[in-house]
Amino acid sequence: MTPVKAPEPVRAKPDAVCVAAVEPARDAAIEEAGAAQVGEHLGHLVEGERLVTHYFASTHPGYKGWRWAVTVTRASRAKTVTINEVVMLPGGEAIVAPEWVPWSERVQPGDLRPGDLFPTLPDDPRLEPGYTDTSGAPDEVLAVVEELGLGRERVLSPAGREDAAERWYAGDFGPGSAIAQAVPFKCHSCGYWIRLADSLGQAFGACANEMAPGEGRVVAYDYGCGAHSDVVIDAPDHPSTEHAFDTTGYDELAIPSDPTPTEAVDEIAEADAVQAEVEAAAEPSSDDEVEEVAAATEEIVEQD
Repeated sequence: MTPVKAPEPVRAKPDAVCVAAVEPARDAAIEEAGAAQVGEHLGHLVEGERLVTHYFASTHPGYKGWRWAVTVTRASRAKTVTINEVVMLPGGEAIVAPEWVPWSERVQPGDLRPGDLFPTLPDDPRLEPGYTDTSGAPDEVLAVVEELGLGRERVLSPAGREDAAERWYAGDFGPGSAIAQAVPFKCHSCGYWIRLADSLGQAFGACANEMAPGEGRVVAYDYGCGAHSDVVIDAPDHPSTEHAFDTTGYDELAIPSDPTPTEAVDEIAEADAVQAEVEAAAEPSSDDEVEEVAAATEEIVEQD
């Protein structure tokens, strides 16, 4: 909210008739805005000789802090006042639009969008003519320059160079930035640093390292970062991809011995004989034979 300064009172003798004309002034405000829009009387201001402005509060919800100003005047020797003007003015607490600023001052760096055109002022102090007129006919010289393509119509002036140098040096890619203060390496000794061709190249260049924060930007001579071309790190060798064998010791494992072929054959034959006896005993012809087979089978099992 922009504060509104009240006008300074004029050194004039207050006119008693104009100062007392509160009700005529209120009636004029009501006639202009309606009775519901006019509030209490806030005072008066002497504008000049027999010229007084009365202020009334505005009760409109959309104009909080505003006030009605009714200016009354009186002719010499007249006993009644005349309404001179009725307007609504902002008070000290009124919400008003900010002070108007020309577009050339409103546009800030970074506001330019694709398709926008930002005209250059004819008297821009950062630029100067790119040619010297010695003929006395600047329009004709300019036409020849444009037709033949002999050069730029305007070039950077000394003031423009100084302005750019101060802005770049104090910016994010100058020696005072945090990243430049954290490393001992400087751009002037880096292999990725490209010095500018003109006089600004004494203090500035362009960075060509895509891993650096200033890549593709103008960086100061004594700016620096951790992507300097002379940075070397002692990295350990890569481990070998060949197989490793442990030949420093070994373990003895006890393996049980297999039975001899003869013992294995005897065991098989004995098992076959037992199996034959059991099968023969499994076919009894009478009850007595059943009992004998059962007894013989039990005897064989006990022997085993």
